[in-house]
Amino acid sequence: MRLVVARCSVDYAGRLTAHLPLATRLLMVKADGSVLVHSDGGSYKPLNWMSPPCTLLTTPAEGPAAEAGATQTWRVASTKSDDVLVVSVHEVLSDTSVDLGVDPGLVKDGVEAHLQRLLAEQIEHLGSGYALVRREHPTPIGPVDILCRDAVGGSVAVEIKRRGDIDGVEQLTRYLELMNRDPHLAPVAGVFAAQEIKPQARVLATDRGIRCVVLDYEAMRGVDDPTTRLF
Repeated sequence: MRLVVARCSVDYAGRLTAHLPLATRLLMVKADGSVLVHSDGGSYKPLNWMSPPCTLLTTPAEGPAAEAGATQTWRVASTKSDDVLVVSVHEVLSDTSVDLGVDPGLVKDGVEAHLQRLLAEQIEHLGSGYALVRREHPTPIGPVDILCRDAVGGSVAVEIKRRGDIDGVEQLTRYLELMNRDPHLAPVAGVFAAQEIKPQARVLATDRGIRCVVLDYEAMRGVDDPTTRLF
């Protein structure tokens, strides 16, 4: 990972246009190719970013950017669309690179880990004919919770959350992008499974072709039998 603190302005063009005027910001370049622009606020959310796959080209500033005082131009271009992120760097205050190595992935809390085990044991909750391949299937950015096959033998990646929100859908989307590059797995479908799925997450998942499944944790662990309910 490369972390650059610099005075810079940022312009984005693609599905929309956006401009960040000159200010001191953190530029984060990750090993997966993503580039994120952060300020000293806004919690974990970047002000702007480019997701992989993309290319980063750094050149000396020219033309209007140089006349405005920029010394470098970072041009980050998506390889799947016409989206472009242009960072005009005026002054570099810090430039550090650190090899973080392979991340072991998120350590699940008790309920989430238990849900993963239960669903692996009761994979039929995803549909008739589904078969488990493995839990914690590795990808370059961390393990996807479950890899399984559907009734016709297609690969299916399952991400499990206790409460499903937009971040979980984005996480599964990144896994699917990488897994679909593997000819031994592709095409890989996605299933977003959770005890509760927020409406915004469901809309985003549906838009991206990801199926949502609501899990009844109590019934799966044998505490509550849904066949005995009056309502």
